[in-house]
Amino acid sequence: MPKKPSRQSQIVKAVFFDRFEKGETSVFFSRQDLFDACTKHDIEPLKNMGDGALYSYRYRTKLPKEILETQPEGKEWVILGRGISQYEFRLVSASNILPNENLLSTKIPDSTPEMIKRYAFSDEQALLARVRYNRLADIFFGITTYSLQNHLRTTVESIGQIEIDEIYVGVDKDGRHFIIPAQAKVGNDKIGYAQLFQDLAYCQAKYPNLVCRALAAKFMSEGVIALFELTISGDSVRIVQEKHYKLVPEGDITETELQEYNRRASA
Repeated sequence: MPKKPSRQSQIVKAVFFDRFEKGETSVFFSRQDLFDACTKHDIEPLKNMGDGALYSYRYRTKLPKEILETQPEGKEWVILGRGISQYEFRLVSASNILPNENLLSTKIPDSTPEMIKRYAFSDEQALLARVRYNRLADIFFGITTYSLQNHLRTTVESIGQIEIDEIYVGVDKDGRHFIIPAQAKVGNDKIGYAQLFQDLAYCQAKYPNLVCRALAAKFMSEGVIALFELTISGDSVRIVQEKHYKLVPEGDITETELQEYNRRASA
C-alpha cells in the first residue's frame, strides 16, 4: 500500500492549496493558518507548528510533489519568513548551485586540531570547523576574519526567527569592516534561495554599515572543500566567486605545486 503522507506534508499542502491560484507567484500565510488548515482538513496538529511544520521545507527537504507540480519551468517555490509568525511561498528562479568539477583545487596545510576531527558532532560541524581552524575565509576573501558566533538564532523584524550556521567579522588592508554569514552544506543538502535571503537580510538589518559577503561551504569528494561567495540578483542566487581547497599534511605539498600556485597568482 502507498505510504501515507506525513502530517507535515499534509499541513503544508493544505495551507498552500487553500490560498494558491494559478498564475500567482506569492502566497502569504501565518502560523495561525497552519492550525486552521488542521481543523479544516481534519489533520492532527504538530507539537511545534511553526518550526515543526516548516523548518525542513524551508532549508533541507523538497516540498510535496503536488506543490512542485505547480512550478513553471525554471522556477521553484521557497518558503520565506515575512515577520513574526508570518510566512510566504515565493516563486523564484530555480537555483542549482553545485561545485564546478572542472575547477582546480589548491592544497592548504591542514591546521584542524585532531581532537576536533575526532569529536565533531556532525559532518556540518566538521565542515564549519575546518573552514574556521584553517582560516579558509581569510584565504578565500583575502581579508582577516574572526568567527563571531556559531549557530546564531535571532530574529529579524522583516523575516521573524532565523538561524545562521556561522557569522564572521573581518577587516581588510584599507580598514573596511565586513560581516560574513556562512552556511555549510553536506551530502545532498542544497545551497538555496531561502537561507541566503535570510542571511543577507540579517546583515542588512543588524550591520548596515559593514560590507556583507555571503559564504557557502560544501564538501566534495576526496576531502576537497568548495567555497562560494553568493548574492541574490533579482529572484536568482548568483555565484560571485568559487574556489576549491584540499586540506593536507604540509609534506604533501610539493615544490612543483608551489611553483604552479605562483604561476596562477601572477597570471
